[in-house]
Amino acid sequence: MAAIRPIDVIAKKWAEVTPQRTPSYEEGVRSPRASWQREALAAEPSYVAGVQAAIVAKSYGKGVTRAGDTKWAKGAIEKGTQRWGPGVQIAQPEYAKGFAPYRQAIANVTLPPRFARRDPRNLLRVSAIVDALSKAKVAAGG
Repeated sequence: MAAIRPIDVIAKKWAEVTPQRTPSYEEGVRSPRASWQREALAAEPSYVAGVQAAIVAKSYGKGVTRAGDTKWAKGAIEKGTQRWGPGVQIAQPEYAKGFAPYRQAIANVTLPPRFARRDPRNLLRVSAIVDALSKAKVAAGG
């Protein structure tokens, strides 16, 4: 039998020591040993194979079932709540850049006339927006 510390000791040490490594994390991101983009693109076949294997094994649903609502909510509240606002603020320039083509597509739409409430012809207005956004998505390579 291999000698290994109890799980509570291992987890406690991980939780105490790992946050102290934040500067090392940042340094690694700023000066990676290899290009993230190049390595990520080279790994695409492995990613596809892994996703396909996970689909066959129904791993997604198994993971969701294993975590359950309680674990999801705990993580979302304890981690996500604190990170939400700052993350949104940091992402503002990228949000503007990413949404700009869709905003322009909406702005360029000539909407059909509006009819009385609940008139089914009003759905033509929705359709015009959906068509414009679909074309913008395809044009963006999506």
